[in-house]
Amino acid sequence: MMSSTNASYTEVINSNCTNKTAYDQWKDSMNTLYTYVYVFIFIPGLIGNSLALWVLCRFISKKTKAIIFMINLAIADLAHVLSLPLRIYYYINHTWPFGKGLCLLCFYLKYLNMYASIAFLVCISIQRCAFLMRPFCARRWLRRYDVRISVAVWLVVGLCCTPFILMRSSSSDKKKNETCFKDLPTRKLDLGKAVAIMSFAELLGFVVPLTIIILCSYFIIQSLKQSSRPGVSVNDVRKALRMVLVCTGVFLFCFAPYHINFLMYMMVSQGLITHCPLQDAVNKFHPISLCIASLNCCLNPLIYYFLTTEFQQQLSRQGSSILRGRLMSMESTSSYREALP
Repeated sequence: MMSSTNASYTEVINSNCTNKTAYDQWKDSMNTLYTYVYVFIFIPGLIGNSLALWVLCRFISKKTKAIIFMINLAIADLAHVLSLPLRIYYYINHTWPFGKGLCLLCFYLKYLNMYASIAFLVCISIQRCAFLMRPFCARRWLRRYDVRISVAVWLVVGLCCTPFILMRSSSSDKKKNETCFKDLPTRKLDLGKAVAIMSFAELLGFVVPLTIIILCSYFIIQSLKQSSRPGVSVNDVRKALRMVLVCTGVFLFCFAPYHINFLMYMMVSQGLITHCPLQDAVNKFHPISLCIASLNCCLNPLIYYFLTTEFQQQLSRQGSSILRGRLMSMESTSSYREALP
């Protein structure tokens, strides 16, 4: 069972290991870091993922490889991006007037986005690899299979992310109930439950997905070295390899720092690590790793654009149509004005 003792992780660590002045300075720098990073992510993340959804849903054939997974990946990113203005408000004003429910929802969306993104990057990699290795199976593959897989991913990831909010608790202090995100108190867990949660998150959230993506890359590289398969061109192999390698790069850049630090972070928050310098290092790197993880909202749209030829063509075509429409409108207005006496 969860212990009835609730404590803010950062307050516990800093009260034991550093003085209050240093802690206050560090806390202010964290607020500034979160504010700047989320402002930086919001505009390109909103535009990029909204545009991606518009093009993916309206103009691209649903038979295009991994299109359904790309749509779900864009939805996951957009859900997190839309919560960023509330996060920015909190880190600027240092108060949360929107209620506990909305606070926990925004907190939940952060981790839902992270692990849904990981899951759909894995799905994209597996499908590109499988369709390359078994091209005749790809021709018989139906769109509804991808839809069912996506629904299953959302259900599993949504359920697995609930411990992140269950481990956070509210305080009876009214002033502390105006806090949110990093300032939410953390529940103390029994050692067995803490180890189970850490192992589950690390294995299923990082180690297993990373292993799958690396194996997909390996199989595609081996396929490229071998003689061409029936129904598969060298160009198809190279496209698949680029897609999987980019998925691997986004995965490692955005999610590896967080998960490498996560294990020690959980041990510190549960009081299993008491060495002050290590606590301080883990504590300070945690917000940086979370900010890096949020960058996936800006990087994922680049996957759709640079690695999906049909996406590029449709985006260019629609952009040209809009531009022509604007120019024709301007010419019409100009002609009308010239005709006036």
